[in-house]
Amino acid sequence: MNNLLFDFTVDKTTKTVYINREFDAELSLVWDAFTKQEILDQWWAPKPWSSKTKVMNFEVGGRRFYAMESPEGVERWSIQKYTSISPKTNFKLLNAFADENEIPELPGSEWDLTFSEQNGITKLSASIYNESLERLEKMIEMGFKEGFTMTLKSLEDLLATLSKK
Repeated sequence: MNNLLFDFTVDKTTKTVYINREFDAELSLVWDAFTKQEILDQWWAPKPWSSKTKVMNFEVGGRRFYAMESPEGVERWSIQKYTSISPKTNFKLLNAFADENEIPELPGSEWDLTFSEQNGITKLSASIYNESLERLEKMIEMGFKEGFTMTLKSLEDLLATLSKK
């Protein structure tokens, strides 16, 4: 039944991860899931971790400062700075791990997220560029593919419940 596209590619020569993922949901709902704190915190972490946003200001020059929290209370902080926003079609951000005082651990990565809809199916195309190959390899070693795959599955499940409302 589920023939939705999911493609995850790591290109070490360009230090970039490419992700293409389709969702059985309208574009505006998928966009909101990525840009509204109250929805983001419901899915932006691989289970059993959860996401908690301390600050979110979705505008060019704005930021999201959040933690992924384990069931035991371990926090992994990150900061995202929004560098470009084209409503409902694309946004770009700089992402860096950080400590609880919002001090970033550099280098970070540049995320470019594009959204499009066709026949009620919304496609997310993301590229995640890393300044350093070491950071890219660390991301992969930390289980980024598995974690982000689980996180996007949580989004798919959430969208299914939100679409029914």
